[in-house]
Amino acid sequence: MSEARRHHISSAVIAARPDRLDGVLAALADFDNVEVHAAEKGKIVIVIEGPSTGVLGDTLMRISLLDGVIAANMVFEHVEMEEEEVHGQRTDAA
Repeated sequence: MSEARRHHISSAVIAARPDRLDGVLAALADFDNVEVHAAEKGKIVIVIEGPSTGVLGDTLMRISLLDGVIAANMVFEHVEMEEEEVHGQRTDAA
């Protein structure tokens, strides 16, 4: 029997200094598990993905420490149970 794998997806809002927005966006582009969905007037909406809540929290903490970031807050988190293959057959763990 296999163990279910989870995939965590979170949205977050970042408040950045408007004069540092370009630098913050450039730094966010270097994160493997972060996708920017919108950015305007110092407000940035992102999605963070990872294998656990801890990974999401760690990523958000690292973002909050970027130069020019005023605040970084998680808005929503969703957990998906990933399909697995057991003995050559696909199963749905959810």
